[in-house]
Amino acid sequence: IDSGNRTCPITKLPLSETPYLIPNHALRSLILNFDHVSLKESSRPRTQQEHSHSQSQALISTLVSQSSSNASKLESLTRLVRLTKRDSSIRRKVTESGAVRAALDCVDSCNQVLQEKSLSLLLNLSLEDDNKVGLVADGVIRRIVTVLRVGSPDCKAIAATLLTSLAVVEVNKATIGSYPDAISALVSLLRVGNDRERKESATALYALCSFPDNRKRVVDCGSV
Repeated sequence: IDSGNRTCPITKLPLSETPYLIPNHALRSLILNFDHVSLKESSRPRTQQEHSHSQSQALISTLVSQSSSNASKLESLTRLVRLTKRDSSIRRKVTESGAVRAALDCVDSCNQVLQEKSLSLLLNLSLEDDNKVGLVADGVIRRIVTVLRVGSPDCKAIAATLLTSLAVVEVNKATIGSYPDAISALVSLLRVGNDRERKESATALYALCSFPDNRKRVVDCGSV
């Protein structure tokens, strides 16, 4: 547009002289929090993809096993976070395996590193549109609110980003907004958090405010 191109790249129709554009801050934040995958990684041989799927199954088994130690779960979470960043099919596999409940239990852990990795895994899983409502139904909002209140700075930032991802779905905006302390916790983070925490909380609030009922809640909590 700045260089004088007034043609829509999608419709090929001419744009108005001063087109009305709305920046999508929620999407921008998700992009910034997602590691870009090189062309080499995305075009890897099928045998390597099959190896990743086999590897993910073993990691999932360790994560969901009640006999696994925290150290074993942390190792599994760390490797699953790497795998789910770049492979949509593995994200679906992790969700269908029942590992979400195990990850949610790790969010409740007093171990901050375990908590951070489990939040990162849930964030990756939320990138699948089909998972967004399911994660809310499984009780992720309660965990997020707790983390926003008492978690480490890194965990709080990831939790706020996770809310942004979940708020892409309209019904989730209503659920999150009506959940006790969800919006007030974000506003509190906006007020006293570090730069990263404030950026992520502001982005989450921006996403939630596209739902009309949430606008009054956000203002009532002192966001202005």
